[in-house]
Amino acid sequence: MDVEIVRDASVVPTRYWHRLEDDRIQCDLCPRYCKLREGQRGLCFVRGRLDDQIVLTTYGRSSGFCIDPIEKKPLNHFLPGTPILSFGTAGCNLACKFCQNWDISKSREFDTLADQASPETIARAAKELGCRSVAFTYNDPVIFLEYAVDVAEACHELGVLTVAVTAAEICPEPGAELFAAMDAANVDLKAFSERFYREVCGGHLQPVLDTLTYLKHETAVWFEITTLIIPGENDSDGELDELSSWVAEELGVDVPVHFTAFHPDWKMRDRPPTPPSTLSRAREIARGNGLRYVYTGNVHDREGDSTYCHQCGERVIGRDWYILTDWRLDEQGRCAVCQTPCAGRFEAEPGVWGARRQPVRLRDFAA
Repeated sequence: MDVEIVRDASVVPTRYWHRLEDDRIQCDLCPRYCKLREGQRGLCFVRGRLDDQIVLTTYGRSSGFCIDPIEKKPLNHFLPGTPILSFGTAGCNLACKFCQNWDISKSREFDTLADQASPETIARAAKELGCRSVAFTYNDPVIFLEYAVDVAEACHELGVLTVAVTAAEICPEPGAELFAAMDAANVDLKAFSERFYREVCGGHLQPVLDTLTYLKHETAVWFEITTLIIPGENDSDGELDELSSWVAEELGVDVPVHFTAFHPDWKMRDRPPTPPSTLSRAREIARGNGLRYVYTGNVHDREGDSTYCHQCGERVIGRDWYILTDWRLDEQGRCAVCQTPCAGRFEAEPGVWGARRQPVRLRDFAA
C-alpha cells in the first residue's frame, strides 16, 4: 500500500525483516510476509518501509485507554475480579470480515490515535489506578510488538502484570519475544479450518496452532482460548469436535475455552446472530471431549459464565456477566469442598472491580 510515511517520534525501526534479491524488503513479523518497496505499508498499515528498513509507525500512540474487568478479555482464571488497564493502537495483520473492532483494526486515519503515552506513563497510570495488569487489546499487539514489549517491561518494573489479547498470527522468533514479555494471553482461535482462515480472515490456521503449542509447552504464560461462533461458518458439530479434541490432546484439558456469540458487523452483516443454543451445544461438545473449563460469552448465561470443580461439580467461581457472585476457592486455589486444585493464577481473595468500564486520560499521568 502506497501511503506516505511521515517520520516523527512515533516511527521507530524494527528488527524482523530481510532484503530480497529484487530490492524489496520482506517483513518477517507475521506469516503474511509483506514484500515492500520504499514508502509502501504492509496490510497491517502500521508497519512500512522507510529509509530502506521496516519501521513501526504507531509507537507511543493509542486509540484510547480504559479500565475493564479482566473477565472481559476474556480471562476467567487469571486474577478474577481485578481491574485491567486496556489499550490498543490501530491496524491489524488479518482481514476478518466479521471484525467487531473494525473501526480501530482497519483504521487508516491516525486521528484514531488520539492518546500519546510512553511505556513508563502507562505503567505508572496502571499502578496508581490500582490495576493489577495491563492488556494489549482492541487490535492485535503482534503488529505493535516493539511498543508492547517496552510497555510490558515498564509495567513489570512496577509489579504490574501484562496480558496479550491476540489472534496469534506471528512468526516464531518475534512470537518468542512478545510472549516472553507477557504474563497471560487470550488467543483468538477463529475456527478450525484453513478454509475459514483463508477466505474469511485472510490468514492461516497452522501458525495459530503453532503459537498455542509453543505457549503451552515452552512458556509459563497463562492463556485461554476464544472462538467466536458464526452461524453457517464454524458452528458444525464436526468442527467443534475437532477443535476441542485438538485442544484436549495437544494443550491439555485445563486450558479454558470461551465460545462467544457473533453479532453482524463490518463485512459480514448477512449472517444472523449466534443463537444461545449453539453456544450451549459447543460447550457440551467440548466438555464431552474432556475440557474442564468451557464458557459461553456475549450472551447472558450464568451457568456458562461460571467455573465448576471438575472433581465434585461445586461451583467454585460464580459469574453473572462480569460480576463475581460466588467464590469457593481456598487460598491455594483449591475447591473449598473437595480440595481439588482449579487451574489458573489466583490470589487469596478475588477482586471486587465488578462490571465497571472506566475511560482513562493518560495525559493526567504524564511525568
